Amino acid sequence: MHRSRVHALLIDTPAPEASRAAAFWAAALGATARPVQGEGQFISLHQAIPGLVTAVQAVDDAPRFHLDIETDDVEAETARLLALGATQVSRWLECRVLRAPGGHLLCVLPVAGDRAAFEAEANTWP
Repeated sequence: MHRSRVHALLIDTPAPEASRAAAFWAAALGATARPVQGEGQFISLHQAIPGLVTAVQAVDDAPRFHLDIETDDVEAETARLLALGATQVSRWLECRVLRAPGGHLLCVLPVAGDRAAFEAEANTWP
């Protein structure tokens, strides 16, 4: 048995446009754009979506949105999503990058947010 929940919505943006995109999304969503310390590819959109980490991520790829799913068991959650029809694209640090049916990307990562919120909100899977 393991648990998981949606942790973050990432707005993947080609790196040269990331600052402009962060300024746009911050203004559009009434958020504050803040660089994430130690992780230069991320610009946090503080309080853009209450209860959900929202950030612009500079990427060397096409613009898109993707979800981060945090879990207390990365292998089990990855296996669950693969059984539902996702395919594994790559690994990045402890994360698994998957592609869902329809082509959308998602990342499965160890619990990254507030542990109490995870305990209160995560779904339990067999």
